[in-house]
Amino acid sequence: MNSEMSQTSFKIRILVTCLLSIAQLTMAQQVQVTEPPITNQDWVKPYPPFRIVGNLYYVGTYDLACYLIVTPQGNILINTGLASSAPMIEASIKALGFKFSDTKILLTTQAHYDHVGAMAAIKKSTNAQLMIDEKDSPVMADGGSSDYELFGSTGSTYEPVKADRLLKNGDKITLGGTTLVMLHHPGHTKGSCSFLFDVKDESKSYKVLIANMPSIITSKKFSDIPTYPGIAEDYTYTFDAMKKVHFDIWLSSHASQFGMHSKHKPGEAYNPGVFIDRAGYDKAVGDLEDKFSKKKQADK
Repeated sequence: MNSEMSQTSFKIRILVTCLLSIAQLTMAQQVQVTEPPITNQDWVKPYPPFRIVGNLYYVGTYDLACYLIVTPQGNILINTGLASSAPMIEASIKALGFKFSDTKILLTTQAHYDHVGAMAAIKKSTNAQLMIDEKDSPVMADGGSSDYELFGSTGSTYEPVKADRLLKNGDKITLGGTTLVMLHHPGHTKGSCSFLFDVKDESKSYKVLIANMPSIITSKKFSDIPTYPGIAEDYTYTFDAMKKVHFDIWLSSHASQFGMHSKHKPGEAYNPGVFIDRAGYDKAVGDLEDKFSKKKQADK
């Protein structure tokens, strides 16, 4: 009798599990993803991949910056561009001589559709572990529908994706001898972040910063954003923190933000020195801080 009851209980658990799986699948299928119209063609324009410095490579589009860090134990991909960027990123990785399937860790600098649009698809195809700033986790889990600005006004703007690891300021991500430190730089999104790490090539070591620049995307008064009540304070914190970061080379979420096209032309020889540009970084951060100060004044 006990055996029969045990078998019945087991069958019930299996049935419940199946029903839950079906329910979850149905809910996933009901998510309507509407990516905003692409008005900047540089976001979809292909760009030849190239070696930036050491084991760090550029695999993004003409403007949407995606970075590949290659290690003996697998690779790290930072940002995935739009949903349509996935085939280009895969082709770029293969063109560099690496395997797309060797992608082990996925990171992003911010949870907007132009940087995580292909994240869910790439996660599924590579089984890589997604690690994100904890403050962007809810937005990524609903595909941007809860974003505080217009990115979420039409529902999900990219396929929802859940993180395998939530990161806090100063947390380290290590793979194959490369360690990245995540720097929490909120404002642009609640979980915008930058990554600081060391690389080494045949002759020299470099400290690299992949920065998420704190540009302002809202036209609303900061006080009129109830879903992000601390936005002004977050921007203030970020500008202060970014001015204190020490590095040799800086890059960012958009190629246009760090002047990539004036520093590198397709087919040019390896030359990491062109990306050593503290003055350019200070000016970019300073210009954005000026805009922030003017907006705060206008909001009064």
